[in-house]
Formats: sequence, C-alpha cells, structure tokens
Amino acid sequence: MSDRVQKYGERISQQTRSLISLRYHTVTRAINNEFWNSSSDTSHSLYVGSYGRNTAIDTSDIDILVELPSNQFDRFNNLSGNGQSRLLQTVRRAILNVYPRSDVRADGQVVKIAFSDGMDFEIVPAFKSWDGSYKYPDSNMGGNWKSTNPKAEQEAMAQKNRYSNGLLYDTCRHLRFIRDNYFSSYHLSGIVIDSFVYNAIGDWRWLNSGESSTQPSGTYEQVLLDYYNRHNTYWGMTLYAPGSNDSVSTESSVECLGKVLRMMV
Repeated sequence: MSDRVQKYGERISQQTRSLISLRYHTVTRAINNEFWNSSSDTSHSLYVGSYGRNTAIDTSDIDILVELPSNQFDRFNNLSGNGQSRLLQTVRRAILNVYPRSDVRADGQVVKIAFSDGMDFEIVPAFKSWDGSYKYPDSNMGGNWKSTNPKAEQEAMAQKNRYSNGLLYDTCRHLRFIRDNYFSSYHLSGIVIDSFVYNAIGDWRWLNSGESSTQPSGTYEQVLLDYYNRHNTYWGMTLYAPGSNDSVSTESSVECLGKVLRMMV
C-alpha cells in the first residue's frame, strides 16, 4: 500500500457490512422491544461514529445511537444517585436478551458488545432534542448528560465528499490505515481524523475523467501536513466537528496525527 492517498482504498468488505447490518437490526429490535413496545428492527436507531460518517476501515468500533422515548429521560434523570449509570444498565439487560453469550458491559457513556469474532459494537442510548441533536448519558463523575449531533456531522461530511469526488472519505480512511498499521501504540481518534481532514482538504478533489493535474505527486499530502504544522501551536490544536461544530478534544491525538501525516509525505 502506498503511503499516499489512494482512490477507493481501505474499504470494509460487503460480506462484513452484511454482518454488521444483521447485528445492527438485532440490537435495534431489542431496544424497541424494551423501550417502545415495538418489534421494529429499523426505527429509533442510526449508525454514528466513524462507521456512520462512512470513514471506518475495520469493525473494532461500530457505534450505534438508539433513541429512547422522551419520558424515559425524566425517569432516569430524576433518580437519586447516578441515573445515567442505571440507564446504561437497563440498555445492557435489553441487549443481553438477544446476545446472552456475548460480552456485554456498560462503560462510561456506552454499552459495549464484544463479539467472539472480534467485532465490537458501542451502543449510545440518547434522547432527541428539538434542534435535532441528542442528549446521551455519561456515568462518570457521578453522572451527567452530554450532547451530540451526528446527523449534522454525517450530512456535512457527505456533502464535502461529493464535492471532492470522494477524496474526503478516501483521505480519512487512509489516515486510519497508517495509524493502525504503523502507529497502533498511539492514540488517534476517528473524530479527530475526520474533523482535521474536513477542514484541511480545502478545495482539493479527485479529478474527473479526462482532467489532468498540474501539481506534482505528493502535493496534496504536503498541503495536509502544512495545515497541521500551522494549526498545531504551543496551546494545542483547535478542531470543531463538521456540521455540528462541537468542540473536538485533540490533546491525546495530536502527536499521532502528526506522525501519520509525516509518513504520508
């Protein structure tokens, strides 16, 4: 594999995507049975995280947001003690009904399912707000609620990917490939990769059929590194998520991001 971005590179196979889909629908049905008195395996859920943004290259972290009825927010928010932790435990028990032999555990903000074949799901129970964002539980530090807007992020990523003729997704996937194969002992989160590329890509795009470039090979990768060097200051790097404009924590990821970009160049 070249150290430079490849068109249509690092994609999850269709066979694996079919297995992800099967498990996604199974989890969705379990949550709907528990909270919505429904057997639907499609309602009230969506892919989020790297897989939802279409930039994942493996199955080590498949994120699913499951929407719960609004009255359940009051139920758990009004509990004495850590209501967020109790919510996660309730979701965990619902999932154990369909995956009793899997390793299912509540972990901070999610319920994790570790399948025996190495595929991992992270389930985020959430409540939809009037503006399209979601509130989700954080059981750490006594419990609180956080906010996310994954649909806005996905729409912004998809729009810029169309404009770049697929270069955005290809770049995000290639950074993950280098991270996983050369710098696996370092931390570099998917949202940092996607937010960085979304902002650094500028007007770059894959050429249409029949077009030719006046730029030498490697210019695009150098542009990304130059953007990193300009924005990685003494005070750190400030990034905002595409679409939602949520602040993205970069502190633990910025060192590895630099290593990946330098290898590409």
